[in-house]
Amino acid sequence: MDAFLTHLPIMHLSVTTGDCWLLAAIASLTLKKEALARVVPHDQDFDRRYAGIFHFQFWHHNKWLDVVVDDRLPSVRNQLIMLHSASNNEFWSALLEKAYAKLHGSYESLKGGSTMEAMEDFTGGVGEMYETKNAPSNLFSIMKKALDRGSMMGCSIDISSSAESEAKTTTGLVKGHAYSITGLEEVNYRGQKVQLIRVRNPWGQVEWNGPWSDNSREWNYIDTAEKTRILQNSTEDGEFWMEFDDFKRNYDKVEICNMTPDSLTDNTKRHWEVSMFEGNWIRGSTAGGCRNYIDTFWTNPQFKLELEDADDEDDVCSVVIALMQKNRRKLRKEGLDMETIGFAVYEAPNEEDHQGKDFFRYHASKARSRTYINLREVSERFTLPPGKYLLVPTTFQPHHEADFLIRIFSEKKAGALEMGSNVDADLPDPPMPSAPEEESDEEKGLRRLFEQLAGADEAISVRELQQMLNGVLSRRKEIKFDGLSLSTCHSIINLMDVDNTGKLEFQEFKVFWEKMKKWIMLFLSFDTDRSGKMSSYELRIALKAAGMQLNNQLLQLVGLRFADDKYDIDFDDYLTCIVRLENMFRAFQAVDKFKRGRVRMNMMQFLMLSMNV
Repeated sequence: MDAFLTHLPIMHLSVTTGDCWLLAAIASLTLKKEALARVVPHDQDFDRRYAGIFHFQFWHHNKWLDVVVDDRLPSVRNQLIMLHSASNNEFWSALLEKAYAKLHGSYESLKGGSTMEAMEDFTGGVGEMYETKNAPSNLFSIMKKALDRGSMMGCSIDISSSAESEAKTTTGLVKGHAYSITGLEEVNYRGQKVQLIRVRNPWGQVEWNGPWSDNSREWNYIDTAEKTRILQNSTEDGEFWMEFDDFKRNYDKVEICNMTPDSLTDNTKRHWEVSMFEGNWIRGSTAGGCRNYIDTFWTNPQFKLELEDADDEDDVCSVVIALMQKNRRKLRKEGLDMETIGFAVYEAPNEEDHQGKDFFRYHASKARSRTYINLREVSERFTLPPGKYLLVPTTFQPHHEADFLIRIFSEKKAGALEMGSNVDADLPDPPMPSAPEEESDEEKGLRRLFEQLAGADEAISVRELQQMLNGVLSRRKEIKFDGLSLSTCHSIINLMDVDNTGKLEFQEFKVFWEKMKKWIMLFLSFDTDRSGKMSSYELRIALKAAGMQLNNQLLQLVGLRFADDKYDIDFDDYLTCIVRLENMFRAFQAVDKFKRGRVRMNMMQFLMLSMNV
C-alpha cells in the first residue's frame, strides 16, 4: 500500500501556526499533476526499500533544490499537529511542509506569508497580483485565461488588525486566510449569463453560505446537466461556488502564479526570453532607497536593458520585470523581516556607465512598480517602445540591507547587463618634483619641517611621517581628522618609496604632497554639509575622480570597512582607503605585463604583493 502519496482533500486542524498561505498553494498544486510530480517525486513509499527519508524539490532563487527530510513529524498524543491530510494514513502533505520548513530554517519561519510565494517555489513561475476593488473590468476573463493556461491562483480578505486574523464572517468566509481558486464558469440563470468562481478553503471545511453556495436555491434554476457537471457532488469539503461580483465584494486580493509570464490579456502563446541578475543592497554603498531620497537613490544597483526588436504583432516590446528579495524567512530569527521593495525604469543615455545623481534629478521614470510593498516579490508587466532602458531596484528606505534576484522576461531577446561592473584604474605617473631653486613658499616651508624631522639621513621613517602628517593635517579645521595610523603611513611609504629604502626622501614626499592636495580638494568637494566628513555613498565618484573605478561588490566592501554608523567617512579613513587602493592597483598593473586584467602568481608572489600594500 502506497500511503505516502494518495489524494486530497487536505484538512488543516491547527489554525494558530499562520501557514494557511502554504496550504492554499499546496491545494492549488494538487490540481497540476506535472508540477506536483516535480515537487513530490514519485516512487517514495513505505515498502521494503523504505529508508526513513523522503525528498522534495523546490524552486529557490532560480535553481531547483532537492530537500531531504526524515520521517519524524511533530505530534501531540499521537496526532499530527501541523499540516496534515484528512486521511490518517496519508503523510505526503505533512512531509512536504517539513521539507519546506527546512528550506526556510524552521516551522516558525512559515508563520504568515503570501500564497504567491509558495506557488512560485512549487513551479518557478512568475506572479501577478490584482486588488479586486481596483481590478480591470476584464478581471474574470484574465483569471479564466490564467486557469486555462495552468496558472495557480489564490485569494484573501484583508484584515485591519491582528485580532481579525482568521475570524469567520457571517457569510462563512474567513478574514486574513488564504484560499485557492479552482474554477471559473459562465452559466445561464433565468435568461442571463452569470459569472461564477469556485474557491477552496484548504482547511477542507468552513464554506461560503451565500448565493450559489452548495445547497442554495440558485442551482435549481440552471440546466440539470450543467448543474451536475459544475457541482460534481459537492459536499462540505471546503470548496464552494459564488457569483463573481460577490467574490469581488468580499475578497480583496487575487494572486496569480503563471508557469510562464504569458499575457493574460491576449490569446497568443509566447516564447519568453529570460535574463536574471543577483545583487545586494548594502548600507553605506548600494542601499540608496527610493526616488524620494535623491541624494542616495542613484547609488542603487543599475541594470541596462536593450529592447531591440518589437513583438511579432506589435511595434512595442512586452516585458515582465520581477524583483525578489532573498532568504528573508530564514533571516527572521535574526529579527529581519520582509523589506519594502520596488523598482523604476528610465530611458537610458548612450554612455555605458553607472548614472549619477543629476541624471535621476532631471529625468522622470518611464515605468515603475505600482507600489512599494513588503512582499517577497514585486512584478509588473510593461509594453515599452524599442530602446535602451535603465532598471533601478530599491528598498523604500535607504540603508536597508537585503539580497535580491531580478528576472526580466521579454518576447524577443533583450540585452541586459549590470552597470558600473567594471574595475579599472587610470593612474598617470606623477609629474617630476620641482628643483630646490624653483620651490614655492609652501614647498620651502615643507622642506624646513621635513629637515627638522629627517635628521642626518635626510629621509623620514614611518613614525616620522606619521608625526609630520598628523601635525600638518590637524591644523586644517575644514576636515574631521583623528590622526593617521602607522598602518596608513606604511602604505604611503610603500606607494611613494621608489628606491625601496623603507623611508621617504624629500623629493618623494613632495610628489605625495601634491597627490594629497588633490585628494583633499576631492574630499572637500563631496563634504556638501561642511561637516568635515563625506558620505560613503559619494565614494564612487570621489574614487573615479582620482582615477579608480570600482564595481558594486568592491564599493560595498570599502563602505563597510571605512564608513561609520552614520554612513560617513572622515578624512583619515578616506586617505587610508585611497592610498591602499592606488597601492593595490599599481602593484597589480606592474605584474600585469600584457594589460589583460588578470595575472598568474604563486603563493610567494601573492604574499609579497599583499604585504606591500
